[in-house]
Amino acid sequence: MNTPYTHIPNTFRQALQADRTLLGCWVSLASPVATEVMGLAGFDWLLLDAEHAPNDVLTLIPQLMALKDSPSAPVVRPPWNDAVLMKRLLDGGFVNFLIPMVDTAQQARDAVAATRYPPQGIRGVSVSQRGNRYGAVADYFKVANDHITVLVQIETRAAVAAAAEIAAVDGVDGIFIGPSDLAAAYGHLGNPNHPEVQAAIAQVHAAARAVGKPTGILAPVEADARRYLAMGMRFVAVGSDLGVLRTQSKALADKFRDAAGPGLAAQY
Repeated sequence: MNTPYTHIPNTFRQALQADRTLLGCWVSLASPVATEVMGLAGFDWLLLDAEHAPNDVLTLIPQLMALKDSPSAPVVRPPWNDAVLMKRLLDGGFVNFLIPMVDTAQQARDAVAATRYPPQGIRGVSVSQRGNRYGAVADYFKVANDHITVLVQIETRAAVAAAAEIAAVDGVDGIFIGPSDLAAAYGHLGNPNHPEVQAAIAQVHAAARAVGKPTGILAPVEADARRYLAMGMRFVAVGSDLGVLRTQSKALADKFRDAAGPGLAAQY
């Protein structure tokens, strides 16, 4: 290319295709400063969440900017499998996507199509946008399609049943298992470690691996994360910025509470 483009080659996608194990972390605080700090921690990838966090395009782009010098690959989760939302995120500079609630192979194909310019897909064309450095990348249209990561999320009984077909879709780079929604779908809300849910997780993992696709999961409990890594999952999120802030701030306060007495917090 005549002009350097930081997302090409997409090293995160290359690492997935090389079957490397990649450690990630959820980023939900919707703060560029917090995201910049997370980018210094040493994770292989960070998930910027717009499904269950107060994010939109205008909050996500500053966080993407905050990760410009980070070794952590930014992955964005839009609130839905929506081609319009994905187009805006692509134009904003995102190249790695985690698509929630994908139940069928057709929905997976739709997600892939939304990330590709015609004739491979349906992505709308903007000549000058942040994703191509406002038009400064002369051959962007020739190479963009080959450097987009699409990960799809299995979260329902229907998706478990269709996991093999979903994983086999061309352009799907990996299968992410949503343990909380999957637990709810099997009637075990709040208990992803129930044997029935774990059996479904193992079934999805096996189906994806059978067609050569890596699997991932969110596992903020250490024992769970280590179990999934030992199972062979390749992109595992081991915590979240929100979880670290909540647990570590409480642990810090508790450490000194015996020396300070009950304090003001005891009134609430």
